[in-house]
Amino acid sequence: MKEILIAVDYDLAAQKIAETGYSIGKALGAHITLLHVVVDAAHYYTTEYSPVMGFTGFSAQNFETEIEEIKETASGFLENVKEHLKDATIDLLVKEGNAAKMIRETAKEIKADMIIMASHGRKGLEKILVGSVSEEVLHHTSIPLLIIPTPLSLEKE
Repeated sequence: MKEILIAVDYDLAAQKIAETGYSIGKALGAHITLLHVVVDAAHYYTTEYSPVMGFTGFSAQNFETEIEEIKETASGFLENVKEHLKDATIDLLVKEGNAAKMIRETAKEIKADMIIMASHGRKGLEKILVGSVSEEVLHHTSIPLLIIPTPLSLEKE
């Protein structure tokens, strides 16, 4: 294993995913790339969206400007994760689009030997409405995938 892609989002389990993925990568002597995928700006407008970085929604109507702000904040978020892991060699990527598709494409682009990401344990209607990014990546990649379970109940601890 020479290259590991760790995909993180703004949920409360991001620290656990980053630390676990980093530990595995370092034990294998691999280079680490952290990825955050920004979904469309409308996702950040919902009243239910409350990510770790403090967003509670946006009020302006210029989606283009806002998506750039969201990307800048995502870059800052990844910088904080990198500082937390205390490793200047970690590469950081922010991509925009469908999360599962961008994770798969980025893994191919950087020639990742493994993808590490979370599964949030969504069930029922929430899974139908939100979907499962980890499940979609699992079913559409040939790259080894480590899915770390982070049930929603544990994320709130």
